[in-house]
Amino acid sequence: MPTGHRALIILCAGTGLRQAEAFGLTRNRIDLEAQTIEIDRQLMRTTNGRKSFGPLRTDASYRSVPLPQVVCDALEEHLATRGPCYGDDLVFVDEQGRPLMWRRFNDALHEACASAGVDRITSHDLRHYYASLLIRRGENVKVVQARLGHASASDTLDTYAHLWPDSVDRTRDAVDDVLGPEFTGPNLSAHGA
Repeated sequence: MPTGHRALIILCAGTGLRQAEAFGLTRNRIDLEAQTIEIDRQLMRTTNGRKSFGPLRTDASYRSVPLPQVVCDALEEHLATRGPCYGDDLVFVDEQGRPLMWRRFNDALHEACASAGVDRITSHDLRHYYASLLIRRGENVKVVQARLGHASASDTLDTYAHLWPDSVDRTRDAVDDVLGPEFTGPNLSAHGA
């Protein structure tokens, strides 16, 4: 990825932000010390190169998102190399300091994938990556829902239910762990079973 977009890729893969949420991120919404960002608006599509903020998709989309250290490091490096960025300044801009345009960013992402010899991905794929990473690491549906800003747990389950581990083996293991040798050992008949 072009240097100015590397932190954006790490941010999206490490937080699950929607593209418009990430494009609308301003310096005053980032707290690197507390390792959080506030998501309370998004960048609307622009054709004139001016920033325009709009409301988020749902009430649940308004959220505080925890930042993993790798994302904090990438943002800190990006902000240091980008130059001064204060208050309502967009964190991610094009070479002329204007808001990123969706098409130009996606074209750069597709070119980077081609150069790396990997399948073409989108910023939405990075959101799915984040969700699947949380699920694989054992997070429950309510946590994944909150991090993604979904309106309900059913929205999250409709998209990601197939990624949660099958509970059949877990329920068997839970019973075996508790009842295990005590009820299945050589003294089985002593327990009246």
